[in-house]
Amino acid sequence: MIDFSKKPLFLAPMAGFTDLAFRSVVKKFGVDVTVSEMISSNALVYESKKTLKMLEKDEFEKPYIVQIAGSNKEVLKKAVLILNDFDFIDGIDFNCGCPVKKVIKQNAGSSLLRDLDELKSCLELIKKYNKKKSTSVKVRLGFDKENIVQIAKACEEAGVSYISIHARTAKQMYSGSADYEAIKRAKEAIKIPLVANGDINASNAKEVLDSTKADALMIGRASVGNPWIFYEIKNSKKVSKQLKKEIILSHFESMLRHHKELGLCMFKKHLHEYSKGYENASSFRQDINKSSDYKQSLRLVEDFFSQ
Repeated sequence: MIDFSKKPLFLAPMAGFTDLAFRSVVKKFGVDVTVSEMISSNALVYESKKTLKMLEKDEFEKPYIVQIAGSNKEVLKKAVLILNDFDFIDGIDFNCGCPVKKVIKQNAGSSLLRDLDELKSCLELIKKYNKKKSTSVKVRLGFDKENIVQIAKACEEAGVSYISIHARTAKQMYSGSADYEAIKRAKEAIKIPLVANGDINASNAKEVLDSTKADALMIGRASVGNPWIFYEIKNSKKVSKQLKKEIILSHFESMLRHHKELGLCMFKKHLHEYSKGYENASSFRQDINKSSDYKQSLRLVEDFFSQ
């Protein structure tokens, strides 16, 4: 399903950003594998109507992976069984890397890195009931200290298809530098494919692949306001301002289609990122923030990104 011999590019799951609208844009510009926003297994089981909308995908998303989080095994089992009913989902990923406090308090996300037996047990359960083509896991280098080799081995023993590693501990959140040397050690210790993640951009992508010997790269924050990054990595060249404008307008239209009347409000955070580095970006953001009309906002976007 995923050809790791071609060093594929993954879009990292990011809450509030990697919805269907954003994924549909990056899929057009070179990303190989898309992953849903992190979905709580509790929400999937007990608030299914609202959460099921998060599962929706674009017709071009293939392969498409859904990421779930949680630690209650009975709930995880029910969540997997629900996902099994959706033919358009190609794989299930288990989040063991989220460092947000409210997730950790539920003993989910990176909290599981403190108990590798429990992490392994959760993965084995997901693997047992998952009927999709792949079971994968996303982790960090450790919880408050780096022990990625032990983590990677535990995940491999649980039978996952591949592992994605963010090159920081949970305690670091997003501060400090990504430790690619630690990812290299993990790669040397396991036989399953490894996806490197953390501070990867168009200028260092090849270097990270070469130094870590990873089988793929996963890009998250560097794609926000810059969804053409996958094109730039694959083609080793920058996209034109005209193409950027077309992509931004395409994203805007996709947001409106997917989120209806909320689309304009939700797109403003993306426009703040898109406008960075442009002249008069501050006044543009102020104008956009004041606008509540789709047609007016569209004119503002078209005029600003034509400069």
